[in-house]
Amino acid sequence: MKALELKDKTPDQLKEQLLSLKKEAFNLRFQQATGQLESTARMRSVRRDVARVKTILNQKAAEAAASN
Repeated sequence: MKALELKDKTPDQLKEQLLSLKKEAFNLRFQQATGQLESTARMRSVRRDVARVKTILNQKAAEAAASN
């Protein structure tokens, strides 16, 4: 997932994406705890995607606050 892709989305779409990423991270943590996780690199990429989405949401919120 690229930051440019995220900038084109609305805040509601970003919040939905954030929720799905957090659910995926939760499931990956459980898979790791039970020894079923096949790709540990996926945990890192999901965590970074969550950070990207949060960053874009904060940027959009700052832009909205600055324009008012």
